[in-house]
Amino acid sequence: MKAVNKRNLTVIALVVFLVVLVLWRNNPAESVSVFQQQNESTAGNAVKAGQLAPESTLQGVGGKTYTIGGPKEKAVLLNFWASWCDPCKLEAPELNALAEKYKNSLDIYGINVTSHDYKPNAERFIKKYSLTFPVMFDLKGDVFAQYRGIAFPTNVLIDKNGVISEIVLGLLTPEELEEKIKAVTEP
Repeated sequence: MKAVNKRNLTVIALVVFLVVLVLWRNNPAESVSVFQQQNESTAGNAVKAGQLAPESTLQGVGGKTYTIGGPKEKAVLLNFWASWCDPCKLEAPELNALAEKYKNSLDIYGINVTSHDYKPNAERFIKKYSLTFPVMFDLKGDVFAQYRGIAFPTNVLIDKNGVISEIVLGLLTPEELEEKIKAVTEP
């Protein structure tokens, strides 16, 4: 009789578990609404291609302050990255090469999204890859959110007039990135 009771209790527990699992999987409303709410909260402030890049001021390595946005003498590439991002590690040496190659027509600004990173790790990343272009820290992630950043790396190409040419989410091949740079730097 005890074996039958144990079996019955096991079957009942299994049925209850399965019912809870089915209810939980069929009711993702809370997680979806939080995601939608997050997107809606940043969508109003987010910019897109064809719009003027918003002016922002960020502190860089060594405490230097940089202003991004607005008309400049050169086109600008904003590179949003995190130290733990493997594609960012692949891209870093290529960005150094592009910064040198296009130094007369393009400013590259590396922006560590410190709200998704750890600043000492970011500083080690800068040293490890010997980044030759200015690097700044987006401590709260506000600038990253303005550009609809959802992936690392995110590259934003801005022409000399301060107009956003393109926002690229994720890693491009070096050739693809260079083609986009040529499009924004050549008349």
